[in-house]
Amino acid sequence: MPTINDVAKAAGVSPSTVSYVLSGRRPISAETRARVQAAIAELGFHPHAGARALASSKTNVIALVAPLRVDVNVPVIMQFATAVVTAARSYNHDVLLLTKDEGTAGLERVAHSTMVDALILMDLERDDLRIPALRKLKQPSVLIGLPSDHTGIACVDLDFGAAAREALTHLAGHGHRRIGLVGPSPAVYKRQTTYADRFLSGFLEASAELELRTVTHPCEPGAEGVRSCLADLDAELDGLTALVVHNEEALRPLLDLLHATGRRVPDDVSIVAVCPRDVATAMPIHLTSIDIPAHDVGTLAVETAMRLLDGRRVEYTRLLAPSLVERDSCREISPSHR
Repeated sequence: MPTINDVAKAAGVSPSTVSYVLSGRRPISAETRARVQAAIAELGFHPHAGARALASSKTNVIALVAPLRVDVNVPVIMQFATAVVTAARSYNHDVLLLTKDEGTAGLERVAHSTMVDALILMDLERDDLRIPALRKLKQPSVLIGLPSDHTGIACVDLDFGAAAREALTHLAGHGHRRIGLVGPSPAVYKRQTTYADRFLSGFLEASAELELRTVTHPCEPGAEGVRSCLADLDAELDGLTALVVHNEEALRPLLDLLHATGRRVPDDVSIVAVCPRDVATAMPIHLTSIDIPAHDVGTLAVETAMRLLDGRRVEYTRLLAPSLVERDSCREISPSHR
């Protein structure tokens, strides 16, 4: 691998001059800069990340904190991670992915070692214990989520409350008045994860405003969890004609169970799923869905982090409007079945 000394020799300058060209910390004549840059290109020189950080006070690295807990859907988390990595590369930044649930200790370790320029956090809880620690860090932070107190910290996410309203409004427009919610796992609700709390609150509020009869239940992962959830929904609200499913892992076992018990989708039960578009279209029946816009949210999180690093103004709460796409899993029912 070529060194800074090799570049200096090829350009006919001192190693310190090469360093100044790389860091921009001292003015260098256009002619000398051009010689150095030509030597860098010819030799294929890449400055060591640590040396670059010392020279410029920047690492060109963003930390993405995405704890892979047992109750998270890893494929969906990875869609967000892919979006963050792709957007970061467009700003010449790399991404340090932190998947261990370390609480505040992990944030402080990474921030105090000056490994990263900024942090992006996922899987936020309503009263997240990491928020006070973030406010003490010198690096800016962006949250993918909306905790109850996020004063001074930028947040981006899907508007999950509006998503719940969109789902119920769509089903009510098709004549459905008895609707069940297949929610995330009980552990997600127990941790008061913000996306689950906001969706449930929006669901209950919209249900009351639309004068619907609804029932909600968390759903454990796996076929038995889906079986138990559906049995509870049926027991608590007789004559269900529609389901809103806010649990990607429950979708396939739910469709299999409905098929096995002779309940046809959408003839007997209509379904609106809240999930990434590719998940909705990969099911045996293409599901009407509200998209989880991982690409848009991840990209917006990086853009917000870059604006903060540049000292530019940002909108501290950005909730993306939900987008419902109708496919094959909803149908209108007659007044006699309502």
